[in-house]
Amino acid sequence: MTSDKQTFDQFWLFYLREHSKPRTRALHYVGTALVIAVALAAIVTGNWWLLLAMPVAGYFFAWVAHFTVERNRPATFTHPLWSLVSDFRMFGLWLTGRLGGELKRAGLS
Repeated sequence: MTSDKQTFDQFWLFYLREHSKPRTRALHYVGTALVIAVALAAIVTGNWWLLLAMPVAGYFFAWVAHFTVERNRPATFTHPLWSLVSDFRMFGLWLTGRLGGELKRAGLS
């Protein structure tokens, strides 16, 4: 990243490049899916304590991916909100089969 005064679109392309390996993205998908599952379980059961597990579920898989697969520092440390939005955006684009175009736009295959 070049500057803290960048647009979300510039961050998004950086974010994708930081998730260049399919295995990194796959581990993020597992974490994001678990976050959604935990949130739904909390809503269905009314056990709001479950919400405390959301950050653990999401960050565990993401950080394992960054430290062991991608070997880079998670963008969460510098841009936590944009990273969270980008996690869900990447997950949604992957689910709908539209992530490929964004990866190409970021210079990835």
